[in-house]
Amino acid sequence: MEKVIDREKIKKALQARGWTQKDLARELDVTAQAVTNWLKGTDFPRPNKLLNLATTLKLGFADLVVSSVEGQPVIAFRKKGAAKTTDAHILKAVAMGSLLRPLVPFLPALPSLRVQISQPTTQYDMLQATALEVRKRLGLDGQAVLSYGHLIEQFVTNGAVIVPVLWGEKQNHKNALHILLPQEQATFIFLNLDTRLEDFKFWMAHELAHVYTPDLAGSEEGEDFADALAGALLFPESIAEVAYPHVVRQSSIQGEIRELQRHAKAHSISLFSVFCEIKRYAKSHSLPTLRCKEADIHAVRNSQRGKLISEVLFESTPPEPAAYIAAAQTVFRSVFFIAVKKMIKEQGTGPGYLQQIMDIPMSDAATLHRELSH
Repeated sequence: MEKVIDREKIKKALQARGWTQKDLARELDVTAQAVTNWLKGTDFPRPNKLLNLATTLKLGFADLVVSSVEGQPVIAFRKKGAAKTTDAHILKAVAMGSLLRPLVPFLPALPSLRVQISQPTTQYDMLQATALEVRKRLGLDGQAVLSYGHLIEQFVTNGAVIVPVLWGEKQNHKNALHILLPQEQATFIFLNLDTRLEDFKFWMAHELAHVYTPDLAGSEEGEDFADALAGALLFPESIAEVAYPHVVRQSSIQGEIRELQRHAKAHSISLFSVFCEIKRYAKSHSLPTLRCKEADIHAVRNSQRGKLISEVLFESTPPEPAAYIAAAQTVFRSVFFIAVKKMIKEQGTGPGYLQQIMDIPMSDAATLHRELSH
């Protein structure tokens, strides 16, 4: 198991409190041997224990985890709105990534030839050129609608394993989670199905951008580029060029918004995405900006929300385990549950493992485990 715990920082924190390893074990409700294994680097805490360790010793992510360890899981979040990613979120995701390692041998052979963007930039002209290259790779011209199928195909082609999850619409701080295991060259993309239809395609495109730029994953630069490329892929300059005059010739703000909505519906993306891309087009070409403001867009968008993806996919929510697993495999072409099923049959893996790697309640993990054990 990979060493991720900074032993020296933990030892100093214990010394400052006058604690022994046994005292720490008692506080965390684990065995003294477990603490010894963590400090030796032969094992590391599961997500809940990792969080308890950080809280108990008042250590942040940078203090608790050795970021320079070769092969450490690389984490990238697609956050909800202004939601803040905390040290606790990062620690949990790192632990999830480390726990995913034993699953990798049960995956089918992953493709070794993968698309990478060598010079990612948010500079408008170069970004649009990159988006056009990606679209051509998908067999799309500048006017075509980018579909979910196109995005899923790229995930599969580039060896990224999609893990559809039901994390709730409001309870969880993230829309998606990207976990890259560098040594195994395995990428897991967790997509929250409890999200709105009009936003989901953008999040998928955002995650695909991370797949194309593994060296940037986990950085602010990577997040900025992923957002920018997602917008350019879904609503490129060639479409914005056609849409712009139709929008600005409207006689009122309400008219502008209606025109933006028409384009958003045609591309199955959010009103906000269309608004942002047309604004970027106008700025790049020194054209007059739109009269409607971001606040106007959010007001309309929040009053006209679409269905959740989970509501579209399943007759009832939460879905039956069999329907959920089937959707993962048929809709998202995911091999995740196929691999988990093999692992359960060959190693007798219990529901606790599912609970940890999917970040779901134990009751849900137990239900899934029963289905996968058949």
